[in-house]
Amino acid sequence: MENIIEQMQHSFQKGFIDRNHSQSSRFRPELLVNQASKRQDVLTTLVDELKSCQSFMFSVAFITESGLATLKSHLLDLYERGIRGKILTSTFQMFNKPKVFRELLKIKNVDVRIADVEGFHSKGYIFHHDTFYSLIVGSSNLTANALKVNYEWNLKLTSHENGEIIHHFHDQFEEMWGNAQPLTEHWIDLYEEEYVHPHFSQVAEFPGEYKGNRLKDSLAIYPNKMQKAALKGIESVRQAEENRALIVSATGTGKTYLSAFGVRSVRPKRMLFVVHREQILQKAKQDFHRVLGGEESDFGILSGSVKETDSKYLFATVQMMSKPEVMQSFDPEEFDYILIDEVHKAGSMSYLQIIEYFKPEFLLGMTATPERTDGFNLFELFDYNVAYEIRLQEALEEDMLTPFHYVGVTDLIVEGEELERTDLFTHLTAGERVDRVIEKIDYYGYSGERVSGLIFCSSKQEARKLSQQMNERGFSTVALTGEDSQEIRREQVLRLENGALDYILTVDIFNEGIDIPCINQVVMLRQTKSSIVFIQQLGRGLRKHDTKNYVTVIDFIGNYENNYLIPIALSGDYTQNKDNIRRRMIDTSYIQGTSTVNFEEVAKQRIYDAIKTAKLTHMKVLRDAYKELKNRIGRVPLLADFHKNHSIDPRVLVDKKDNYHEFLIAMKEEIEPLSKYEQQVLTMFSLEILNGKREHEVVLLDLLMENEKVSYESFKEKLQQKNCRTDEHTLRSVERIFKLSFFTSNDTKKYGSSPIIELNEYREFEWNPRLKKKLSDNGWFRTLVRDIIHVSYIKNEQYSSDLPLTPYQKYSRKDACKLLNWDNDEGSTVYGYKPKHQTCPIFITYHKKDDVESSINYEDQFINPEILKWYTRSNRTINSNEVQEIIEARERQNDIHLFVKKDDGEGSDFYYLGKALPDKNTVEETTMKDKTKELPVVRMNMMIEQNIDQKIYDYLHE
Repeated sequence: MENIIEQMQHSFQKGFIDRNHSQSSRFRPELLVNQASKRQDVLTTLVDELKSCQSFMFSVAFITESGLATLKSHLLDLYERGIRGKILTSTFQMFNKPKVFRELLKIKNVDVRIADVEGFHSKGYIFHHDTFYSLIVGSSNLTANALKVNYEWNLKLTSHENGEIIHHFHDQFEEMWGNAQPLTEHWIDLYEEEYVHPHFSQVAEFPGEYKGNRLKDSLAIYPNKMQKAALKGIESVRQAEENRALIVSATGTGKTYLSAFGVRSVRPKRMLFVVHREQILQKAKQDFHRVLGGEESDFGILSGSVKETDSKYLFATVQMMSKPEVMQSFDPEEFDYILIDEVHKAGSMSYLQIIEYFKPEFLLGMTATPERTDGFNLFELFDYNVAYEIRLQEALEEDMLTPFHYVGVTDLIVEGEELERTDLFTHLTAGERVDRVIEKIDYYGYSGERVSGLIFCSSKQEARKLSQQMNERGFSTVALTGEDSQEIRREQVLRLENGALDYILTVDIFNEGIDIPCINQVVMLRQTKSSIVFIQQLGRGLRKHDTKNYVTVIDFIGNYENNYLIPIALSGDYTQNKDNIRRRMIDTSYIQGTSTVNFEEVAKQRIYDAIKTAKLTHMKVLRDAYKELKNRIGRVPLLADFHKNHSIDPRVLVDKKDNYHEFLIAMKEEIEPLSKYEQQVLTMFSLEILNGKREHEVVLLDLLMENEKVSYESFKEKLQQKNCRTDEHTLRSVERIFKLSFFTSNDTKKYGSSPIIELNEYREFEWNPRLKKKLSDNGWFRTLVRDIIHVSYIKNEQYSSDLPLTPYQKYSRKDACKLLNWDNDEGSTVYGYKPKHQTCPIFITYHKKDDVESSINYEDQFINPEILKWYTRSNRTINSNEVQEIIEARERQNDIHLFVKKDDGEGSDFYYLGKALPDKNTVEETTMKDKTKELPVVRMNMMIEQNIDQKIYDYLHE
C-alpha cells in the first residue's frame, strides 16, 4: 500500500509539477494519441488496462461493430477469469446501429445500459485494479477509427481508490447508470423500428461510375499512391531498355487497374491480356475500358464461347490462347504489349507456350505470390526485373484493402490428440465441435447486414458433413470442392452474393483466382501448413465492398506443430528467427490502420509452444529460402540481400555454419576458397560483430576497410558523430574485442588466436600484417567482410547508440559482459547474477522447469510492471559481500541491470528490462528448502527504473 502511494506521489510530481523529477512511475499521467509512425494507438493502452483490471466501466456515446470487434477476444478472456464490466452508451444522433446493440448482448460478462439523457456524448473508460483506478478520458469513442487511426486526445490518469477525482467520475457514472435503460432484445426491437438508417458506403477503390467512351472520362480516373509508385517502377524498367517486368501485388490491391494505367501511359497499337479463368475476362475488360476509354468495339474477348480476335485490346484465357491453332493465327509480333495475370502459374506448359511464341515490345507479369515450390524460377522468366512489390502490410497501411479483425480461437482437442488426423474425422464434425464453431462465428460476427462467409475445411469430407450439420441448425450453406464444375462454382458464388447462401465451405479451391468482394467473414477450420496459403485464404475477404466496413477472420487453432506459421504469415516476417516471431505475437502493431490481430489465451499459448519446438533452422528450410532468394535476384546472394528481400535473418545463417562462406559451401556453390585463417577471422566478425549490438566495432572495421591506419582520435571523432559513447572504459572494451583478449580460450582459438586489430605506438589502429595482406589479396574475402559491415550497420539501427544496453532487446550473458565493459567474457560463471566493475547483471528465467534443483529454484516474481520480488542465491545472508554490493548499489554507485526470459525454450538470450535498485525496506533473510535442509537466502523487491512495457510484461508474466 505504501509503495503504491509513494509511486503515485512521484507520478503527480513528475506529471503536474516538475517534468524533470527524477523518480518515474508506472502511474504517471499520459497523453494517448494515435500515431502510426511511432506505432502508438489508444487501443493498446485500453487493452493493457483490460488485461490487468478487476472490473471496468465504459461511458461512450458511440460504438461501432468494428470498435467492438477489437475488444471481443479480450472480453472473452476476462469472462473466463470471472471479470465483469459495464458499458453505458446512447442513441445520440442514432449513430449506434441496432446491430451493434445485438453484438453487445453477445458479451456475457458485460452489462449494457442506454443513457436516458439528451445529448449524451461522453468518452471515458474506468478500470478498477486492486487498490487503485485507471481512467482514460478524452475524445475517443468505442470505434476502431477512434482507437487506432483518428487524431484523438485522451488523458490517462491513475488514482488511489480513496482519491477524490476518481470518485467524481465513479459517482457520475453510477448516477447515470441508475437512471439508464437496460439493454434487452425487446428494447432493440423497438429501437430498430425507430432507427433511421444513415447512408453508408465503403470508400470505393475508384469512386464514381464513368459512362461513355470518351477519353476525357477515362482520364478522370487516377491511380492511387501505390499504383503511381508501381507505374514509376515499370517505367524505370522500360527506360533501362528491358522488355519484361514483374509486379508483385497483394490480393485486392488493384492489379488490373494498375496494368490498365500502365497500358494507358504507352497506348500500344495492340494489347493482349491473358488470364487463367473465363469469369475474370469480363471484369478485366470493363476495368480496362473505364481506364482507357475508346469505343466498345476496341475491347474484345477470346474464350471458349467468344472469339473477338480482331479487337485492339484482347482479353484471352490461357486455355484458349495456348491452343496451337489459335496462337498461330496471330503473328508473333501482333501484340506490342502483353500482360499475364496470376503469372505464378507460368511454370505450366500453356503459359510458357504463349510467352515463348509472342515477341511483344513489353511483357508484364502480375502475381500476389511469386514464390514457387516446384523449382520453377518465375523471376528468371522476367529477367529478374521486379518493377514493384506491395505486400499485405503495406496495402493495409495505404487503405487499399478492407480492414480485418483476425482472432485466433481455441479449437477443441480430443484426448490431447491433434484434430487433423483422418481417423479423428468423426470428432471434426462431432456435435460438440460443430456447436463450438457456430458459437464462435456468432460471437465474433461480421460487418454488414447479413453474413457472406467462406469456411476453409481440412478435407472434402469435413466440408460436406459440416455443411449438412450447419444447414440442420438453420444456416444456408453449401460445400464446394475440386470435384464441382466451374459452372456449379459460379452458380453458388452468385447465390452467396445475392444472399441465398450464408456460407460456402471448401478446402483449397478458393485460395486464389476468385473474386467475391462481399465476403465479410473468413473461417479457417484447418491447420496452417503454408504461410502463402494462409495469406491467400485471408485475402479472400480483403477486397473492398460497399456492404462491409471490415472482414472478420476466425482461425481455429489446435495443437498443431505448424502454428508458428500464423504470426509469420500475418507479419510477413520470414527471418526464421524465433525471437522475431515471438515478438510478432507479443506486439502486433505491425498491422496498420484499423485492422487488429488477437488470440484467445489458450490459442496464444499453443502458438508459443509451437514456436518453442519449431525447427526453423533445419537445413532444408534454409536451403529452400536460399534457393528462392537466388532465383529472385539471379546470382549468389550476400547476407545483405537476405535482409533487403525480407528473407532469412543473416544471423540465423551464420549461427548455423559459423560464417556465410561455410553456408555457401553447404549450398554447393562454386566460390573462391578461403584459407583457414580467413575463415577464422570471418567467423569472429560473423558471430561477434554482425549482430550490431554495439556500433563501435563495426565503425572501426569500416574505417580500416578504407584506410591503412586510423588514429585513435579520428576513431573517437567518428563515434561522436554517430552519438556513440566514447568513454575510456568502452573504448578499452573495443580494443580487447579486437585483440581477442576478451574472449575465452576456446573462442580465441576459434577466432585465430592473433589480434585482429592492433593499436600501434602512435596510437593508430591497424590490421595485423597477416590479415592486411589477406584483405588485399583476396577479393572474395574482402567482399564477405564488407557484407558483414553492411548488415551490422542495419542491425544496429534497433539499438540505442548512447546506452550500453537497449530496453527490450535480447542479450546473452556474454553480451552483457561485453557491453558492460568487463575485461573478460565471464558469461559461463555469471549464473544468476554477478557484481563486477560497478555493475551487476541479474539474469532470471521466469518459468523454471519442474525438475530444476530446489536449491536454485528461486521464486522470483513480478508484483507489477515496476516491482520484481527477487531472491539471491542460496547460502547467502544480508552480510554476504555480494549481497551488500546489491543492497548498497546506490551508495556504491553500482548499476544493477535486469535481464529476464520467459523459460529455457527461448534459448540463451534474455530481454533487457533496464536498470533496477533494491527497496531496502523489503530486504529480509529467509530460507529455501533443499532436499534435506533449509538454506539461507535473501529476498528483496527490485524497483525497475522504467516500468516494463506492458506487452513484454504480459508475455513474461502469463
